[in-house]
Amino acid sequence: KKNFMAEDIIGKIYQNRYKSGEQLPTERELAKIYGVSRDTVRRSLKKLVDLNFVESIQGKGNFIKEGLAGSSLVEKKFREISSEVLEFTEIKAGKEFSKIFDTSADDTLFQYKRIRIVDFVKVQIELTRVPKNLFPNLKRDDIKDSFHSYVIRSGYDISHFITTYSAINLSREDAELLNLKKGKAVMMIKNRGILSNSQVFEYSELVTDE
Repeated sequence: KKNFMAEDIIGKIYQNRYKSGEQLPTERELAKIYGVSRDTVRRSLKKLVDLNFVESIQGKGNFIKEGLAGSSLVEKKFREISSEVLEFTEIKAGKEFSKIFDTSADDTLFQYKRIRIVDFVKVQIELTRVPKNLFPNLKRDDIKDSFHSYVIRSGYDISHFITTYSAINLSREDAELLNLKKGKAVMMIKNRGILSNSQVFEYSELVTDE
């Protein structure tokens, strides 16, 4: 329950339903909203404070940290954003991804891994899989910029994304890539991109310190 409440609030921050600096409901109100005890609310708020999403001010309440709401990389159009492609390969869908993409386990996927760099600082690791049959001509150079722009140029109509958020601790490998301390609390964002015909065209896992 503690994790659900924290992740739900984080999701609302990324969806811009909570604004930067906005005050959260009181502990009593949050307990009623989520159907949990006051103790669970306090532990959830502590987790959000530890993750640097919420600021707790004695005698005033709990507030969304300034600069967080709507902080997806897509919206940072006035900042210097680039990508470093670490991996671009072909893999078999296997049992897990055949279910996600509604395909055969033997079908081929493109898998790529890249680091997103904002204002010359590494802030995000992205691991993405896409079906080769949808993008047979995809090349490494095509993912140095926006893959979604490539999808549109390929003649597809993107409908929406299904996104989930969770807090994780950085592995040693990811910590080295982001120049951060192993075990640091960061966000894991999982995205499924859906075309207008309801087909999943992308499954990505993003580890971000932003």
